[in-house]
Amino acid sequence: MPNTRLLIVPLAAALAATLAACGGNGGSNGNGSGLSGSIRIDGSSTVAPLSEAAADEFQKENPGVRVTVGTSGTGGGFEKFCRGEIDIADASRQIEDDEKALCRKNGVEWAEIQVANDGLSVVVSKDNDFVKCLTVAELRKIWDQGSKVKNWKQVRSSFPNRPLELYGPGTDSGTFDFFTKAINGEEGRSRSDYNASEDDNVLVQGVSGNPNALAYFGLSYYEQNQDKLKLVQVDGGDGCVTPSRETVQNGTYKPLARPLFIYPSRKALQRREVQEFVRFYIDNEEELTKRALFIDLTDTQQRKARQEVDRLAG
Repeated sequence: MPNTRLLIVPLAAALAATLAACGGNGGSNGNGSGLSGSIRIDGSSTVAPLSEAAADEFQKENPGVRVTVGTSGTGGGFEKFCRGEIDIADASRQIEDDEKALCRKNGVEWAEIQVANDGLSVVVSKDNDFVKCLTVAELRKIWDQGSKVKNWKQVRSSFPNRPLELYGPGTDSGTFDFFTKAINGEEGRSRSDYNASEDDNVLVQGVSGNPNALAYFGLSYYEQNQDKLKLVQVDGGDGCVTPSRETVQNGTYKPLARPLFIYPSRKALQRREVQEFVRFYIDNEEELTKRALFIDLTDTQQRKARQEVDRLAG
């Protein structure tokens, strides 16, 4: 992302001077460090559990800092972020051109930091005994804009003649953006006659109680509710693959594997508590992803994230 990189370079220089004045150590060392203030985070409901875990652990070491995490969806989070209403945006996709334009219009500069890996899960109820794997073409047939598929038999002739009820994230969700681009070929291209919610827990509840329902959302939400749901394998062209840590990291779970990000603003990063929180986030990434049931970064991804944080901190 060349434009983002250009914004990050001058940001690093400014933060180097700030950190030099404040001192280089903080909450990640567990010494309390006298930090105080508040940090406002909002955005992706998928990334929220990870940011909440980071916030909980950071506040234990820095009780003078209050970190709040909202879940208005990736798009909703970027709207708030670009209006200067929050310090950090959680995002399950990269910032888009129209969002960049809004940020620039309002003088908001940002940095992009990958904090985890994730796969989207396609799920049905535990009571569904006929769906084991769906191809990308079948998922497109179900979810594409203008789709008239309302029965499982329309998806595959061997499926039973049962009504198909669909659940999925709302249009402000980065999960919606990612899924529609990966499956339907264009971001936002989707049928609209489905049960939509920005709250993944609502989607879980809808599918778990209906043997004819189908949904998609972040893999972590399946893992948290696997006693109620059945995971559907996805055939991206090389056979049916189950999403897992290994298949997401090695790229074999395609096309539904994705990176997850946080976007701190330049203005927020001039405050020491925000600098230290972002550093803490990356320093403790492996433990946080395990706690929040995400997939940790590869060694290469983690090195890149650390370099990004070091660059921000000078």
